[in-house]
Amino acid sequence: MLRPEQNDKGDSEFVDKLVYINRVAKVVKGGRRFGFAALVVAGDQKGRVGYGHGKAREVPEAIRKATEAAKRNMVRVPLREGRTLHHDVQGRFGAGRVVLRSAPAGTGIIAGGPMRAVFETLGVQDVVTKSIGTSNPYNMVKATFEALKAMNSPRMIAAKRGKKVSEVVGRRGADAGKEKVDG
Repeated sequence: MLRPEQNDKGDSEFVDKLVYINRVAKVVKGGRRFGFAALVVAGDQKGRVGYGHGKAREVPEAIRKATEAAKRNMVRVPLREGRTLHHDVQGRFGAGRVVLRSAPAGTGIIAGGPMRAVFETLGVQDVVTKSIGTSNPYNMVKATFEALKAMNSPRMIAAKRGKKVSEVVGRRGADAGKEKVDG
């Protein structure tokens, strides 16, 4: 019972971005019959994002279906300081490969087309990305989501290893300090 109420309340806080519209034609006896396919990314700009695909005879209906699908398929992504990724990660879907890199404050979103929409709706402010292999928006978005699903926060790693967060993060800083002293 609580779930539909949360969705109704949450719909207003979601930001939708139309990534791509494809017009397809079916040839029939009287001519061509057109249909439309829409790819939409939706997110709350606080670490949740989803994508959806909708098909219909009219553009607004296809966009509506895609938006509903995006809101159903949400993924939570851990963000560092609420502005960037915790670590660099790669994702792959079909021929599409993407590389996502965390960036210092003030960098902005350096990403091409479909990936930019994902990060804007996710709430990331600083990220550097590169898409390799394909410019197909569907495969780029799916590869980006594969990469985001592989994202781990220090808290998740610490819980998996049964250690404290300070032990996981602190070790990285201690190793870096040793290298600087030796070099």
